[in-house]
Amino acid sequence: MHGFLFLQLLTGLASAAQLFLLAAGLTVIFGVTRVVNFAHGSLYMLGAYLGYSLITRAPPTPVGFALGALATAGLVAALGAGLEIALLRRLYRAPDLFQLLATFAVALMAEDLTQRLWGAEDLALPRPGFLAGALRIGAARFPLYDLVLIGLGPAVYLALLALFRTTRWGVLVRAATADRDMLACLGVDQRWLFTAVFALGAGLAGLGGALGLPDTTATLQMGFSSVTDAFVVVVVGGLGSLSGAALASLLIGLLQAFGIALVPRSTLVLVFVVMAATLVLRPHGLLGSASAEAAGAGAPALVRPATPALRALALVTLAAAVALPFLAGPFLLSVATEALIALLFAASLHLMMGPGGMASFGHAAWFGLGAYGAALAALALRAPLPLALVMGLLLAGAVAALFGLVVVRLAGVYLAMLTLAFAQIVWAGAMQFEEISGGDNGLLGVWPPRWLGGPVGFYFLALALCAGGALVLRRALHAPFGYALRGARDAPQRAAAIGLDVTRLRWAAFTLAGAAAGLAGALFAYAKGSVFPTYLGLGRSVDALLMVLLGGVGTMSGPFVGALVYTGLYDALLLATDAWRLVLGAAIIALVLLFPDGLAGAAARRMRA
Repeated sequence: MHGFLFLQLLTGLASAAQLFLLAAGLTVIFGVTRVVNFAHGSLYMLGAYLGYSLITRAPPTPVGFALGALATAGLVAALGAGLEIALLRRLYRAPDLFQLLATFAVALMAEDLTQRLWGAEDLALPRPGFLAGALRIGAARFPLYDLVLIGLGPAVYLALLALFRTTRWGVLVRAATADRDMLACLGVDQRWLFTAVFALGAGLAGLGGALGLPDTTATLQMGFSSVTDAFVVVVVGGLGSLSGAALASLLIGLLQAFGIALVPRSTLVLVFVVMAATLVLRPHGLLGSASAEAAGAGAPALVRPATPALRALALVTLAAAVALPFLAGPFLLSVATEALIALLFAASLHLMMGPGGMASFGHAAWFGLGAYGAALAALALRAPLPLALVMGLLLAGAVAALFGLVVVRLAGVYLAMLTLAFAQIVWAGAMQFEEISGGDNGLLGVWPPRWLGGPVGFYFLALALCAGGALVLRRALHAPFGYALRGARDAPQRAAAIGLDVTRLRWAAFTLAGAAAGLAGALFAYAKGSVFPTYLGLGRSVDALLMVLLGGVGTMSGPFVGALVYTGLYDALLLATDAWRLVLGAAIIALVLLFPDGLAGAAARRMRA
């Protein structure tokens, strides 16, 4: 028993060291630049692939391995500096979530380029002799290389502390973390400071990717999976706190080691339960502070009556949508149906992000719950389609109402990450409780009834419900509720002073957005005929974010434009080229640089000029 506990302790410490190497760079970058860097996982992935290429060509000695890992860190640091200079430097004045959008586009492009350079096969580093040894603990064996990692994690932490506390550059970094505006007033050139910090963070990610190779394989999927782990560590520790990241890495590493051994079904959910519990009890993380919190969704959404030209365009678009089934083939009709569902999904997120001022990284939770609610009602209860759709909407709305009681008390990135934690918990439950959700196999056979009239009839149903639902959300924002919600967002203390219940307004918006997303998910289940855990995944939440931000979070028509543009662009590229990730990422970056207010925001600004 003692041998088992000691083995799990060592396993947890090795895992903690790897988590810290992954997250340290992200917390340093955020602390200074306030950029929520979604491409950090891609830098980690590039570190793994570059490390494989360099280490396999180096002499099979400890010195050769160390030099290969350090060279990898240097190359990834240079790539990170180039990324900051070429792209992010142009976006520091843009709303914070546009930086997230740009770094997500970089992640898409990095995955495609990596596949073209190294191929689609996973790469495993053959262990040389000096890495193949193991320490015998009872009947088990513990890799000696993991002992090296256990020592390396604290060494990197102490080296970073020394860098930040004993050097002039480190003092400037700490000053920028505490108050960037005051540092600028003192005449410090923040541009190159930001570049150096980004290079350091990228180098740490590359080092982590290279050092992780003996224990894992380099895969194209590791970018997106690792960035989620990094965000968890950084948020639990406290945004911008290096010591917090070290403490969170240790806590999560040990909990994973003992939790997975004692409760195997906690494999996927444990980390996100820890993050959710931390944010509920300590809203700024274990060692974080309110000053490190990023801003919310960005520019306020102004309320203006639609111009005659805009009303005419809306009527023309509606007429085209009604005529589409009589002119389009089955494939285009299917794409149009998905675009309508995406429109309602994006409109529901916009209600939270724009007028509500609540960014969400886990909006797919309500979409997926709506899909599962409708599918379970149809398959288990034999409910007819109308009742199944209502049950999907009610399930998502009810869970959003319960979860909203906690989440609406937070703000900024902390609120967004708590929604991500909840979405990942629900996703993990769908993956592991197969007796209810079907697990990876999903729930199949959720088809519209014959009386609906096939794909054309379902399209008109989706048109009525999605367009109608989106217009209801828009009407709510023009009602007193919408004005009060924007007042609570822009000046919460003044809103409270005149008698508005700010928390209740945010909770109502959160619940309404969850119910609308649940209806979109229920329709999507019938459109696809099945439901899978991916409907709850991070990728689905990112899709919603992309649609809202591309359209413009500061406009009422933004989600409509963004959903149609993103869906059309995605499907067109998927058919036109196998390099769709590369082209889509480049298109998103171009749109972010050319239209920092989103497509609808740019159009509105031009009409007002």
